[in-house]
Amino acid sequence: MRLKQIRNNNNLSIRALSELSGVPQRTIEDIERFDRCKVDTAIKLADALGVTLDELCRDEAAN
Repeated sequence: MRLKQIRNNNNLSIRALSELSGVPQRTIEDIERFDRCKVDTAIKLADALGVTLDELCRDEAAN
């Protein structure tokens, strides 16, 4: 999952992404740490970041 990379590219803090997505900060921290999340959470994050699920979830090497 490329969450941290995409979040940093958009100059967003975890707090800012939490506010945009409605996903709790702790959940975002856990996703970045453990590299997994529920699909509905991934959809919220992708929408907030303006990317597709594919862009969010797949490693660049998979493209």
